[in-house]
Amino acid sequence: MPTMTEVSANCDALKLRIKPEVSGLIDRAAALCGINRTDFILEAAKAAAEEALLDQRQISVSPKAYTEFLNRLDQPSMPNERMRKTMQSSAPWENA
Repeated sequence: MPTMTEVSANCDALKLRIKPEVSGLIDRAAALCGINRTDFILEAAKAAAEEALLDQRQISVSPKAYTEFLNRLDQPSMPNERMRKTMQSSAPWENA
């Protein structure tokens, strides 16, 4: 198990000023998750960062591939057994 000095040497420090009501909210959520405030904040920040980066992904294709993609989107879907079953079943909120 690494010592605190070894852990500290491999990590950056991040200092935050947060309002007491936000701190309390985070603490309650962290406790419900069974983790400490730091781990909760780091997990949430990491998830938000990954999502922000994924939202900015671009896929580059040739003009020919893009035209083919658009053509396929414009074609009507071909019915199949799974689609028929889905269209004939009630929505979950309709059964309540």
